[in-house]
Amino acid sequence: MDRPAARAVLDRLWRRGLDLLGCEVAILGGAMTWVSERNLVAAISNAGGFGVIACGSMTPALLADEIGATRALTAKPFGVNLIVMHPALATLAETCIAHGVSHVVLAGGLPPADIVRRLRDAGVKVLGFAPALAIARKLVRSGIDGLIIEGMEAGGHIGAVSTSVLAQEILPVLSEVPVFVAGGIGRGEAILCYLEMGAAGCQLGTRFVCARESIAHPRFKQAFIRAAARDATPSVQLDRRFPVIPVRALANKATEAFLERQRDVVGRFDRGEISQKEAQLEIEHFWAGALRRAVVDGDVEHGSLMAGQSVGLVSAEQPTAAIIGELVDQALAAIVRRAALLAPKPEQGAAAPDRGAAE
Repeated sequence: MDRPAARAVLDRLWRRGLDLLGCEVAILGGAMTWVSERNLVAAISNAGGFGVIACGSMTPALLADEIGATRALTAKPFGVNLIVMHPALATLAETCIAHGVSHVVLAGGLPPADIVRRLRDAGVKVLGFAPALAIARKLVRSGIDGLIIEGMEAGGHIGAVSTSVLAQEILPVLSEVPVFVAGGIGRGEAILCYLEMGAAGCQLGTRFVCARESIAHPRFKQAFIRAAARDATPSVQLDRRFPVIPVRALANKATEAFLERQRDVVGRFDRGEISQKEAQLEIEHFWAGALRRAVVDGDVEHGSLMAGQSVGLVSAEQPTAAIIGELVDQALAAIVRRAALLAPKPEQGAAAPDRGAAE
């Protein structure tokens, strides 16, 4: 099998993803706060993938500016990621509609049905996250256009189930809408694997942090380049009375300080010095502003270095187009290798007949 034939196979495998996203390569850029802004988003879309703006805590006015600035950098499709817990979610959705955003990804919880309906009525394609099959089915019933299943290998806020298990749970039995797989993916062979299981494409975040177009601070990028997969660990909860939402990030001094803060807070609670609510708020507020300190200011010791386990596959700063090209090349090479392994072997030549007995 040659490369054009392999590309035909790849395009057939992720056709549903291409059709939904309207791009050339069914690879979404994971929405990373402070990282997934106009420059990286446009670069991913211009390279054939699908960039997604991380709205995070933006106001509607800031989001409108970011959409306009992104559109000035690319004529290709891109989307916006909205957090469903945002107090201005409805207004942010209307902002996306008013500015002609073609796709919205609703993240951080089960999206309100009226928001999904309003976006779809306006012609916007809506994607949502499904951490389990039951939720995936509920989202399909709500009219969602596509799903993203993200395993615990991902960076940032994570669930409890690995990518491979989620894929086995959902991909073979859910076919009503395209499903994209995310979490710990950093090579084209892995993308191909999930496509063959039934995925419509994949979402990658960590792999794009060190893209040349990424505005992440050079020290933030260097932390990724130096890191191994095992360095990206979930945040630790010391006392079950005070839940900690698990976040995967590179361990640093802030990680150690967070453990000390929990010990101090729990001790003061046990001594009756503070209430449970006050203690919980102190723990939750520890990381306030920590991601910006790392990504924007470059404080890699006291900021939050959110990273997925695929960080071990990040070895250098590269242009976004080179990253996507590398992923596609790896997938194509795997298709060619497999075709060679499955090809029938040429016959070695039939053994000469034994004429002795007849003669």
